Amino acid sequence: MSSFGVELPDTETLLAEETDVLMAARVILYNDEIHTFDEVIFQLMKATGCSISEGEQIALEVDSTGLACVFEGEVADCLRVSGILEEIALHTEVRF
Repeated sequence: MSSFGVELPDTETLLAEETDVLMAARVILYNDEIHTFDEVIFQLMKATGCSISEGEQIALEVDSTGLACVFEGEVADCLRVSGILEEIALHTEVRF
């Protein structure tokens, strides 16, 4: 308790709260001439949980512009999504 009669959290609680700050990131998928549309769409569905029509739209964007943001969220989630996409050697980048 402080000298003002206010209950203060212990040091461990304060440190735990400070480390819970979540960092936003995004996964960028780059176009290549190796994978088929179906391969990319299936892997996007597996990695992000998107529908087949959402996967098709993303794959078209990647094909026409060279890259697309395919997922946004916490860093840990972005690393997971990127890892799943890279299982079939798709080229990704996690940006902060």
